Amino acid sequence: MSLNNSFFCYLFFFLLPFASANITQGTTFTKPNCQNKCGNLTVPYPFGVGIGSRCSLSSWFDVNCDTSFNPPKPFISTMNLEIVEIGDDVVLTKNGVAAACYDQFGNKTRENGNSINLAGTPYTFSDTNKFTIIGCDEIARIDGSEGRNFSSGCVSMCSSSALLVEGQCSGIGCCQTAIPKGLKRFNTTLRSTYKHANITSFAPCGYAFLGDPERFKFSVSDLSDVTFQNRTIENVPVVLEWAIGSENCSEAEKFNDFACLGNSYCVDSGTGLGGYRCNCSEGFEGNPYISPGCTDINECRNNPCDEHGICTNTPGGFSCTCKEGYSGDRIKGSRGCIAKNSEFPVLKFSLGISFGCLALIFAATLLYFSIKRRKLMKLREKFFQQNGGLLLKQQLSSNDINMKSTKIFTAEELEKATKNYAEERILGRGGYGTVYKGILHDQQIVAIKKSRIIDHSQIEQFINEVIILTQVNHRNVVKILGCCLETEVPMLVYEYVPNNTLFHHIHNSGGMPWFSWDNRLRIATEAAGALAYLHSAAAMPVIHRDVKSPNILLDEYYTAKISDFGASRLVPIDQTMVSTLVQGTLGYLDPEYFHTGQLTEKSDVYSFGVVLAELMTGRKPLSNTKNEGEKSLSTFFLVSLKEDRLFQIVDPRVLREGSLEQIKTIGELVKRCLRLHNEERPSMKEVAMELEGLRKLSKHPWSQQEVEEEAVGLMSEQQPSDLYSVAIDPEFSTEEYTGQYSLGSTPLINPVSTPR
Repeated sequence: MSLNNSFFCYLFFFLLPFASANITQGTTFTKPNCQNKCGNLTVPYPFGVGIGSRCSLSSWFDVNCDTSFNPPKPFISTMNLEIVEIGDDVVLTKNGVAAACYDQFGNKTRENGNSINLAGTPYTFSDTNKFTIIGCDEIARIDGSEGRNFSSGCVSMCSSSALLVEGQCSGIGCCQTAIPKGLKRFNTTLRSTYKHANITSFAPCGYAFLGDPERFKFSVSDLSDVTFQNRTIENVPVVLEWAIGSENCSEAEKFNDFACLGNSYCVDSGTGLGGYRCNCSEGFEGNPYISPGCTDINECRNNPCDEHGICTNTPGGFSCTCKEGYSGDRIKGSRGCIAKNSEFPVLKFSLGISFGCLALIFAATLLYFSIKRRKLMKLREKFFQQNGGLLLKQQLSSNDINMKSTKIFTAEELEKATKNYAEERILGRGGYGTVYKGILHDQQIVAIKKSRIIDHSQIEQFINEVIILTQVNHRNVVKILGCCLETEVPMLVYEYVPNNTLFHHIHNSGGMPWFSWDNRLRIATEAAGALAYLHSAAAMPVIHRDVKSPNILLDEYYTAKISDFGASRLVPIDQTMVSTLVQGTLGYLDPEYFHTGQLTEKSDVYSFGVVLAELMTGRKPLSNTKNEGEKSLSTFFLVSLKEDRLFQIVDPRVLREGSLEQIKTIGELVKRCLRLHNEERPSMKEVAMELEGLRKLSKHPWSQQEVEEEAVGLMSEQQPSDLYSVAIDPEFSTEEYTGQYSLGSTPLINPVSTPR
């Protein structure tokens, strides 16, 4: 018997896998006879130095090396974008900074905007960039187009330098927001609410820019540093992703000019706009774009084998064999190669090791499963506490809610219901997570909200939504069925609402026959009734705080359902208002609440007034129009009503189907809801009663029969579309300010500290 066979069990138990000790990062190469550096920048192919030099893959990968500087400065092709660094999949360039400065009298002393246009190029702005605003009286907006239509904003307010916190960009002196993938063009606007009144001594200027957040750390001194703009341009680059062509890998491989050469593989760009890049395969190095492609790494250079072993390099790896007269493991770090003429008692040792191995493996197996079971129990307990389980129990107990009314689902149940969270089951993505369509074991269809990994403040919002929905029992409020807290991220289970959002039907209905004036009025009445219930009939009054048409869902019978309670607040019965950080969506947000931070139920009334205006006019709450008077729907509606132009701005179908007196009455109701001072607004109960009264006046026996026949006809002719469709209007949505859209998501204006 050979020594190699005798030690089989020993080797099986103790042999560890070894990777090559000499895998090095691919070397940078350029095309022959081409310059490989510009100043301090190394330029790898597919990039190349020189405009029209044919040293790059295409003209957009040409690097314009401007030798008028010392050292020379590199720029992208013919664009005025200075390159800071070139990576495997990104290019870092210097950015621009929008700025606005004021003197102590409120006069503007300096102003400049900022925009970058990558349309028609193989570059897109990486979603690792953040839109950042610096200042204490600033409202900044970033509008994107080309590749991805996108609008977002950020607000930074502070009345005293004592409120600023070093290193924190949380809306006080500094505010940041994300951008989506695939963005190719953006424009930045910056404005001040109070023209820096009383703050010029420590914050005379405001700044806004797009850049790599890893290269920027907020400092309190930034607000008074006159060199901030130039310093940021030099030190905080913009991250651009680059890709080859417009086809993905599967399409590009069919063409003769496919760029990935030998021993490499193709990777899709991931921006959603097409294009690809190439990487060397494992065990190979070099430049995958230059013939002959990636070359094999010689792992034997550092001899990974035993001292008596022989290393043989193979394509993408290596192998070890023992020298003549030796046998054994061959790999360095194991028992190694041993001389065959050893006096060692091979047979007895092998038998002892074999039986020992069996006993050890059996014991180890029992120990492994015991430890694994214990770890799983501890992990589930950890997740339960981490996801607010104790807080949920405390809240349920304190609010006298029966725990049995809400089902606690297991992780396995929800994995099975969503086919292990398959992509095709995604209904939508939101600020706090992703919503999946699930089918439970009893064939009940549900919506499952899987939260992202969240911090402590977001856990409180998650538990807040559970508590609020558990207490609410109303036919026009989305019903919660249960939750799961034993996974890394918490999950909620709701009833499934299949017919999309009210926002979708107002702005994307395409003239659907069912979306008549009577049905619009019915939906408004149902939503108003639900909000009135939340304000005055619930066990503990609830202020929704984010009323808007994307948060009003429609079920299979086109009945309204109020959703998204992540930002809501429970209000003690003896209180009429609460102080809170400002949350909501631009266009719907109560201006008095925004300026004072005092939240009342009348804040929901204001937001509902904007929804009524949407239903009447078909216009969006915020528009990208050049006419300042038409950007805000609430302002435009009130001005039109004042100038007796109401019938000119309402939706043609509304004007055709509704009576003039009815339209005028609702117009006056919207006007009362949108009053600046909350005490002058009606309550939601009054709004609901007035809308119900208008519905009764508009009903006729024959018209009601037609509506019912029309609804039955629609349901028999077509299946309800999924309500959570990710593809929605690009100009305005819940993505407009946070890039989110789903049941349970709460798009937020970044919380601001309001001067007291």
